[in-house]
Amino acid sequence: MASNAKNRGKRIVVAMSGGVDSSVTAALLTEQGFDVVGITLRLYDSNQATSRSKTCCAGQDIYDAKRVASQLDIPHYVFNYENRFRENVVEKFAESYAAGETPIPCVLCNQKVKFRDLLATAKDLEATALATGHYVRRVEGRAGAELHRAKDAARDQSYFLFATTQGELDYLRFPLGDFEKDATRALARRFGLEIADKPDSQDICFVPDGRYGRIVERLRPEAAREGDIVDAEGRVLGRHQGILHYTIGQRRGLGVSGAEPLYVLKVEAKRNRVVVGPREALAATKIGLRDVNWLGGPLPVGAGRDCEVKIRSTQAPVPAHLAMETDGRAGVTLFAPEFGVSPGQACVFYDGERVLGGGWIAGAGAAVMDATAAA
Repeated sequence: MASNAKNRGKRIVVAMSGGVDSSVTAALLTEQGFDVVGITLRLYDSNQATSRSKTCCAGQDIYDAKRVASQLDIPHYVFNYENRFRENVVEKFAESYAAGETPIPCVLCNQKVKFRDLLATAKDLEATALATGHYVRRVEGRAGAELHRAKDAARDQSYFLFATTQGELDYLRFPLGDFEKDATRALARRFGLEIADKPDSQDICFVPDGRYGRIVERLRPEAAREGDIVDAEGRVLGRHQGILHYTIGQRRGLGVSGAEPLYVLKVEAKRNRVVVGPREALAATKIGLRDVNWLGGPLPVGAGRDCEVKIRSTQAPVPAHLAMETDGRAGVTLFAPEFGVSPGQACVFYDGERVLGGGWIAGAGAAVMDATAAA
């Protein structure tokens, strides 16, 4: 590999999951002359998981990361983060479902484990940066580092990184942000990496069989208790098999019927009931947020600005107005209704390609928005 002399001696830690993306990241930085150190995190008990290619961080993935590091002739370490992962991700995942929310564990993993604990470890190793295989871009702006969407919109992972702080962003690097996936695989083949054709991870890593309900029921058994399915007026239409099985906007598997198709409108954890109704009742233009992370420069409390937002990872950004409140709260007014806004999901703010930040959805509707502002 050709190296760049100006990078010699500059240490960069690469988070290596054993997949194609992080492996190519390590190879690119090694080729560029950096002193690369690979770190793989053991996040859960691989004996209880699976080595299937659809998950990450299982036993096979750790082995693959070791093979790549050996091939690149870089040091590689495996750190056991099982306890931190369980406390900050798995238990929070179950807690969120028990509260009637729909969580995103990958955001918590980035926020509470990879970009917090692993970043601290990289600094302990006297590295100048921590690099990952995420498809996002870090752009040097006039006021410092900015987080931007990946050039390949189909691969963009910025939605899952909204909680990245400015201090973390200053230290992070994302070498794949300008690449398409096919180009990344082509690089893996050029580098001769044996994992070049390894499938992407798709499932939640700690739910290897896709049956997340088992984990939620074990950690929060109250979420599996039977209860009523009611309409918006409180009339009982049927019974549910545990609120953990229901998410806002869900239509299939309700076991009740009406004059028109019914959808889940609310999951009321305290009353252990599921509220259903027609699709038009899902429409929302007001969203209340909590734990907002802001990356867009000065925006005083009480100030507002127009931007674009994503309320789920698979949608395109839509126009909205953002109003910042105190204690990490904010209100979002959508310019057109969205259907199925779900507590526990994220609302991420954009200015064109730039990520301005985001927050966790506390609820939707004017009443929720007013409560958020008044809290």
